[in-house]
Amino acid sequence: MLNPFGKHPVVVLMAVIILALLTWGFWPQPVMVESVAVTRGPLTISIDEEGRTRVQDRYVIAAPVDGVACRIQLKVGDAINQGQTLLYISPLESQVLDPRSRAEAKAREAVAESALRAAREEVRAAEASATFSNNELKRLQPLADKGIVSKEALDKAVMEVRTHEAAKRSATFNVEVARYELEAARTVLKYSAATASGEPAERVPVRSPVTGKVLKVPHECEGPVKTGAPLLEVGDTTRLEVEVDVLSTDAVKIQQGMKVFFERWGGEGSLQGVVRNVEPVGFTKISALGVEEQRVLVIVDFTSPEERWVRLGDGYRVDARFVLWQDNNVLQVPASSLFRFQENWAVFVNDNGLADLRQIKIGRRNGLFAQILSGLQEDELVVNHPSDKVEDGIRLKERHQ
Repeated sequence: MLNPFGKHPVVVLMAVIILALLTWGFWPQPVMVESVAVTRGPLTISIDEEGRTRVQDRYVIAAPVDGVACRIQLKVGDAINQGQTLLYISPLESQVLDPRSRAEAKAREAVAESALRAAREEVRAAEASATFSNNELKRLQPLADKGIVSKEALDKAVMEVRTHEAAKRSATFNVEVARYELEAARTVLKYSAATASGEPAERVPVRSPVTGKVLKVPHECEGPVKTGAPLLEVGDTTRLEVEVDVLSTDAVKIQQGMKVFFERWGGEGSLQGVVRNVEPVGFTKISALGVEEQRVLVIVDFTSPEERWVRLGDGYRVDARFVLWQDNNVLQVPASSLFRFQENWAVFVNDNGLADLRQIKIGRRNGLFAQILSGLQEDELVVNHPSDKVEDGIRLKERHQ
């Protein structure tokens, strides 16, 4: 019997080696993957947008009469008190009221008087609402302590008290503004006589309607001003709110009383707030990519202690996070491990080195993680960022970082 190995051992050996190399080369190799475990933990669904602070009660102090305003010595940030004289306006030399102008001035005085009366009535209405909400809170507090009333109802009552108290303060400020507007209207009549008495011209004092700080000085130098020309902007910087413009599609998810967290505001930790109002009117804004977006303003009140955000001022930038849903015990996987399969969601489970295509049912997602409702168990390993090389039943090899 012929023995080819005896006659041509080298050829046979080379053929065996080539056959072994071909077998090794075409043998299916395991796919390198990165596996992550299915875990339980907190999951938060939120809307993150940029906002800015603003003074709740902002007042533009305008010139009450035509005249020459003296140079304003106040600077932005200077503290002022209610009733403090901020500057004086000297009347123009040729300022004379003819009969028609005098009648118009009297009409403006009557309008200012009516506005003052209306503002006082608003104060009474605001006080009545505040009293009612406080009584309601006192009535609900013992019921909530006994568990008869839900915490949501108590929180709503607390929010109503804060809202009515803010409305009461705003109405009180409006009375002060109306009072000074009446004084301004009467000043037009008081300082309108053009008599050459030789005495120094009387100057019209312009006073502050509130206690706060100077926010803006649009007219700093001495010079002539017209009635209604803005001279100063003032406000109480201890009464801050945050305006956040969000997409209109996100605004419908935000509700009054929703919790808000402010991050990257310049201080340590996060500040907390609560949604006071979602404005019913949207506006168009061009994004950084040049895309037209419909945005809506959401107004948020701080609930953190004032001493934590006291250094914030008007127009400061903050990052707002609206918490839509939150749970501390959620079965979850990274969203990067999910893919669509036969109109369902699916993952590849790393089952002892073999890929197991598993269809699952998911719940809420926040962009990074997804809630698992069925199809997976805790501590199972799933393939993160599965490539097109991963198929059902294929061998897997863990990629070590």
